[in-house]
Amino acid sequence: MSANVTDPLLALIRDQALIDDLQIEEVIQENTRSGKSISSILIERQILDLDGQLQMMAEHLATEVVRNVHELEIAPDVLKAMPPATARMYQCLPLEMTGDTLKVAFADPMNPSQIDQVSFIVHKEIIPVVADPAQVVTALTKHYAEQAESFDEILLELGGGGEELVKEVESTATSAQQTEQAIEAMANETPIIRFVNLVLFQAVQDRASDIHFEPFEDEFKIRYRVDGALYEMAPPPKYLGLPVTSRIKILANMNISERRLPQDGRISMSLGGKKIDLRVSTLPTRFGESVVLRVLDRSSVNLELESIGLPDPIYRPVVEIISQPNGIFIVTGPTGCGKTTTLYSCLKKVNVIDTKLLTSEDPVEYDLEGVMQVQVNEAQGLTFAKALRAFLRQDPDIIMLGEMRDLETAQIAVQSSLTGHLVLTTLHTNDAPGAVTRMVDMGVEPFLISSTLLGAIGQRLVRKICAKCRAPFEPTESQLSQLNLSAYDVGDKTFYYGRGCAECNDTGYKGRKGIFELLVVSEAIRTMINDRAPAVVLRQKAVELGMSTLREDGLRCIFDGSTTVEEVIKYT
Repeated sequence: MSANVTDPLLALIRDQALIDDLQIEEVIQENTRSGKSISSILIERQILDLDGQLQMMAEHLATEVVRNVHELEIAPDVLKAMPPATARMYQCLPLEMTGDTLKVAFADPMNPSQIDQVSFIVHKEIIPVVADPAQVVTALTKHYAEQAESFDEILLELGGGGEELVKEVESTATSAQQTEQAIEAMANETPIIRFVNLVLFQAVQDRASDIHFEPFEDEFKIRYRVDGALYEMAPPPKYLGLPVTSRIKILANMNISERRLPQDGRISMSLGGKKIDLRVSTLPTRFGESVVLRVLDRSSVNLELESIGLPDPIYRPVVEIISQPNGIFIVTGPTGCGKTTTLYSCLKKVNVIDTKLLTSEDPVEYDLEGVMQVQVNEAQGLTFAKALRAFLRQDPDIIMLGEMRDLETAQIAVQSSLTGHLVLTTLHTNDAPGAVTRMVDMGVEPFLISSTLLGAIGQRLVRKICAKCRAPFEPTESQLSQLNLSAYDVGDKTFYYGRGCAECNDTGYKGRKGIFELLVVSEAIRTMINDRAPAVVLRQKAVELGMSTLREDGLRCIFDGSTTVEEVIKYT
């Protein structure tokens, strides 16, 4: 039986009988794990070299291979035919232009939707040719280095007509159908497409986790969340609110004429050579729709449990817990603290060929090879609880529940554990011991919790000090007091901060890392759970038994120079 292959290059090589199903599975798994391109993995594994790949793609597309594309001299008028942001976003280089036809070298010529989008933006027929992807990127840097397209240039191209067009749509449309058609036409204007593309491209370049489009009475704001903090870009004209949000809704296959109810959608696209998923949420507000995009950059996420930053005293017992045949393991913390990444990493650790894994998620954030993933759809009646009940008839070994939301879900999770399944899930609590009291508050009987709960891990994400501008500093007495540290505790240890530089956009921080605490449910803890001990008493006992707290793990990160005093005080 042939493996299910969605990558066009891999499918092409499979069709040529140059790779077997086992090799395909191995390539896909390495692509998911490492974020390396399929092409580079094929080369590393000596399945097919780059020249063979280029030639095969050219024959399939009935086009040519252009050699040494980075050394070609390209006419200025040809380069001007392609907006710089479009060239960088789609990793494509214009080579020749004849009338309304443009010959373009693509780093990924097997993606027909990209070719169609470029054709739409430049208003020309595109003849794609095949070239070495690395040479295409080099050529883009060479030819477009000093031609970075700016938001101002796009707005200048729109002129004053954009505002007038929006007013006309809002005032002259006489029916819902006319309104929808007018909004769609406006959202498909080339400058609007380029503006949205540039916003998305810039967000990915800046490592943003979320993009906020926010309408207010007198302005339209766009903000990026980078390393947990929001940063505002120069506000575009207010009139862009409707066409920009409509453009995003078109990309996410949403109803663009529905502006009175919240909607959810998803966008999958390539940005600057990276495959990006965007989770889209709209919310009607007084002055228009607020739109938030969650950026899911698969290439930047390492789902290996060894790579998420668990200190060794926590890593080893976590591996022991998730290796158990049955029980419940809970990841706790506030929204945006990395709970999903930890769950996925645990799943990946136990994902072996003789184990069946099922997940119920809202939404499914990353595809896991070999795992049956179910998207919860409450509007259609598919709730976490209903999915869990169905799972029990699917002969699973391990079940991942995206969130334990209510008593019904918690009871089914407990029942699943009691009938021989390992259940991994999340809860919104302040710390690991709080998972116990949260389940009790839901209505789960303490004896059921003590019989099934194996452990709970609490976590936070703190910003990492920028390595380029890191410098030592002396903490104030107030800061030491907030950390419950004395001069004796500090000893000769050094504290660091980031001065701010171009590398970190003058923030002093670049990237984030996790800090953790792990509650292992021992016999003593089980007895206390049965006695309905409050979270603070459970916490005291866990510390007596050796639990390292979030604060203590934060101090470890301060003293190894990876984060600052302010971050640990803020999050612990």
